[in-house]
Amino acid sequence: MNHSIVSNIAVDQTDCDCLVVAVYQDKQLSNAAATIDKAGDGALSELLAFEDFTGKTGESQLLYKLAGINAKRVLLVGCGEKDGFGALALRAATKTAVAKVSNKADTKITSMLGDDLNTVDNANNIIMQMVLGAADSRYQFTSHKSDTPEVITGQHLEIGFTGAFAGDDQALNQASAVALGCELSRDLSNQPGNICTPTYLAETALGMARKFKNLEVEVLEEADMEKLGMGSFLSVSQGSDQPGKMVILKYNGAGNSDAPVALVGKGVTFDTGGISLKPGASMDEMKFDMVGSASVLGTIKACAEMKLPVNVIGVLAAAENMPSARATRPGDIVKSMSGKTIEILNTDAEGRLVLCDALTYVGKYKPKLVIDIATLTGACIVALGHEICALLANDQALADDIMASGNKVGDQAWQLPMNDDYQKQLKSAHADIGNIGGKSAGTITAACFLGHFTKDYRWAHLDIAGTAWNGKESTGRPVPLLTQFLIDQA
Repeated sequence: MNHSIVSNIAVDQTDCDCLVVAVYQDKQLSNAAATIDKAGDGALSELLAFEDFTGKTGESQLLYKLAGINAKRVLLVGCGEKDGFGALALRAATKTAVAKVSNKADTKITSMLGDDLNTVDNANNIIMQMVLGAADSRYQFTSHKSDTPEVITGQHLEIGFTGAFAGDDQALNQASAVALGCELSRDLSNQPGNICTPTYLAETALGMARKFKNLEVEVLEEADMEKLGMGSFLSVSQGSDQPGKMVILKYNGAGNSDAPVALVGKGVTFDTGGISLKPGASMDEMKFDMVGSASVLGTIKACAEMKLPVNVIGVLAAAENMPSARATRPGDIVKSMSGKTIEILNTDAEGRLVLCDALTYVGKYKPKLVIDIATLTGACIVALGHEICALLANDQALADDIMASGNKVGDQAWQLPMNDDYQKQLKSAHADIGNIGGKSAGTITAACFLGHFTKDYRWAHLDIAGTAWNGKESTGRPVPLLTQFLIDQA
């Protein structure tokens, strides 16, 4: 779907296949809907008086040949309470609208849904939410289906405003780039484990480097990691026939003197739990244990598409966690790249084992800051559900910046505490540290484990176990949060 921004629209005179306008709860009209009502001598108010459509969130009503209106169709979209209509509600309303017209012969869709929100403070975010909502509505993963639904092509979404657009010229380019990044992340994450292996992730990164001139990719093989002393990472991959890979992406969007932002993604392409085998129910969803890496790839793609002036190092810690005669046993002790020894008390706490060596390795780039992204703990879902990512950090200013970016784009994170009181849970009888901290505060102790390897730089950890997928579908999160953070940094 193509997009454009059009200012100073005369709503009643607009020629389009479908004109989309907001109606708020209790039949309050948006500015655009009020114009339609006036042009039609109150026809819209008369229709709403029947109370078949009340403006509640998720409602929609398609109208034809309204008096005084040039548009072929008018789509009313319920947007809930007017005072509560913001970024997330706008994205949901756009998703509803695009779904309603996706099977129609609508080539030109003019949406006025963001018109009432058009102020300097949130104008750019209007564009972001509408483009992401439209992309989310149209997204399908059908790579392995023999009978695929027809995809409507040639549609154009015109984002309209009755006044001048209060944002800047880059808003549409940035939003479209984030949508492409989300699409890549979702496509990778939705692939089954027999397709999306560590090698597949590496090949995807190499393909991106061929497309974008300011992107370089290096792939560390298991032999390279062995020379570097990454015994923790290798303890996870050694049980699988699929070789582990550490993939390093260097996006050079700013000057060479600018320190990079580093993004480190957990990339366990399938997680059986290893010898500490997971229950069989819903184990198919463990293909999503690599969404951290997928989000790094999607974010860097978004940066490259919009030519964002920032330097980014992306590290994918890609491995498959399988039980076999070669697999790590509970009780085994390994040495990490940092030199710290780890007693592996549970082989299903493998994400932190691949991440800790990646976090040590990324220090060589002297990063401005480091964010790791991981589907790390089921405890995160217990704490925050499926709506908000967990955030832990060793730098409060960094945590505040990440939360601000998430709130702005509607991809939120919530900070959990991380202090020395939790470290005692990670004590090991026979090594420097254990890889689990018991039943209590699982998300926090997992971050405390990673904190042992991040003392040389500003660092934040995003646990996306609850937000990375919904049912059997990847969500594309947290690409919007990460990209917005980088936009704000740039």
